[in-house]
Amino acid sequence: MPSVDEARHAVARDRVGQVIDLALPLIATPSPNPNGDTRVVAALAADLIRTHVPGAEIELHPGSSEIVNVVARVRGAGPGRRVVFNGHLDTYPVGTLAQWSVNPAGEVRDGRLYGRGAADMKGGIAASIVAMAALAEQRAHWSGEAVLTLAGDEETMGPLGTKLLLDRVPHVSGAATIIGDAGSPMVARFGEKGFIWIDITAKGKAAHGAHVHLGMNALDRLRVALDRVSALRDLPVDMPDQVRKAIADAKAISEPLCGAGEADVLSAVTANIGVVSGGTSPNLVPSTAHAAVDIRLPVGVTAKTVLASLKQGLDLPGITWNVLRCFEPNYTSPDNELIRHCARAAADVMGMAPAVNMRVGGSDSRWFRMAGIPTVVYGPTPYNMGAPDEYADISELGIVSRVHALTAFDFLTKEASGT
Repeated sequence: MPSVDEARHAVARDRVGQVIDLALPLIATPSPNPNGDTRVVAALAADLIRTHVPGAEIELHPGSSEIVNVVARVRGAGPGRRVVFNGHLDTYPVGTLAQWSVNPAGEVRDGRLYGRGAADMKGGIAASIVAMAALAEQRAHWSGEAVLTLAGDEETMGPLGTKLLLDRVPHVSGAATIIGDAGSPMVARFGEKGFIWIDITAKGKAAHGAHVHLGMNALDRLRVALDRVSALRDLPVDMPDQVRKAIADAKAISEPLCGAGEADVLSAVTANIGVVSGGTSPNLVPSTAHAAVDIRLPVGVTAKTVLASLKQGLDLPGITWNVLRCFEPNYTSPDNELIRHCARAAADVMGMAPAVNMRVGGSDSRWFRMAGIPTVVYGPTPYNMGAPDEYADISELGIVSRVHALTAFDFLTKEASGT
């Protein structure tokens, strides 16, 4: 039998060809959300796992008549901790086919994997399946369980995917979670901002545009309300020192990848006015107007604080508003064992240490962190995510798979050795 070091080396072996072989049929199987039908792609994923992961126990868990989730489990040499890999089967819609220069159903060209879901996140799913296969081959050297969860409704942030699995399937809860969602191999993400989506409606009084004194412009009222929402950017942030330091330390690596200003965005409340509508003609005073806003919360600002500010600020004539979605910011300590294992594994695979940072966007990682489970997001760089010609770099998908396997192997063997 090989030694643990030899098994670790085997787990970290480059299997990028296998990752692409699995990703292509997943991409070729449409699962746009909306409408959110994952029945066919879930069945395909289950078959791929059954074929490529020896000894995997596979279950399908419907969340609705059309949303189907997949859970696969591999057992180690004996009792121990459980590591959960997580991904989502749904994708953004393809959009207008004429705007694509490649096949949205999957294509390999010039070192890139193209297609809807290549980066977000069927490429990441394939990477995790291959990582599970690598662990299964070396199961004599680790204790506990490795579980793969594939959710059906992440893109619409609904409760019928990861949340349902956590509520109903005991072995979906583990000691650690690894997610291959879009990011960068150079950044291990330990947390993400919270978010509050709100709708605002303004009521006024219709009149002719030449007789404004006889009406009340709903858009004028809405503009005042939106100014109040934008002022949330000035709310104080009581961020823990370890999180603030991690964001600052990651800046030199993370911002060249994700854009200048990322550290500032991670450290403040932001408000994106995404929808504004109202009026029918320039010479008519609009009687109604509407806006929808995406408010993002850094660690150190609670949803309760923001909602209290909104309640006070939007107490205006003719203004009503309601909350569409609300989630707190969440994070795993950057000093947590899982984060350290992931950073070490990435350094071993790439030959350079990654940054350890927060994530600007949302993901299903929040469900695990809300359940108290340490979670890291480590995935490929997304190119044209949600747009035509989406792709992921093939070499990055190979790195992601190796780091997932190595992180899980180290996590499951360290407990067994008592270190």
